[in-house]
Amino acid sequence: MFETPLTVVGHIVNNPERRQVGTQEVIKFRVASNSRRRTADGGWEPGNSLFINVNCWGKLVTGVGAALGKGAPVIVVGHVYTSEYEDRDGNRRSSLEMRATSVGPDVSRAIVRIEKPGYTGPNPEQAAINGTSVAAADVGGDEDLKAGDDPADSGDGAADRVSLSVPA
Repeated sequence: MFETPLTVVGHIVNNPERRQVGTQEVIKFRVASNSRRRTADGGWEPGNSLFINVNCWGKLVTGVGAALGKGAPVIVVGHVYTSEYEDRDGNRRSSLEMRATSVGPDVSRAIVRIEKPGYTGPNPEQAAINGTSVAAADVGGDEDLKAGDDPADSGDGAADRVSLSVPA
């Protein structure tokens, strides 16, 4: 079967809902992606919008549930499909759905602090050049990553933590 990959950049528009489906958990939320375009006078006007239902399974359930909520700016990668169903009145309906393979905060729209075993945060000299605070980002982990280490997997089976703050 062919799957349609898609990356969506937007905001979560509802509180993520965590459910049990058989022996697995799923967390579901809706993302709005709104485009803008330049006008002839150099200003901006709203463009098209995309609303998509996102389903997260496996390790994503824990990460999304712990770190993201309504209003969070996100980047979601996954495969899209049309879900067809019958509503309460017996009418056939369909909705655009995405089974996420990756979900993360959009760091162009939020300040993110990663808490991960083995991750020590940004280099203090580079942080000073960029004007960022190392103290806020340095969350521990005395071990250096070595060649061949997977920085996305701490190996302990536990989810890494992400703190998200959105500038006003």
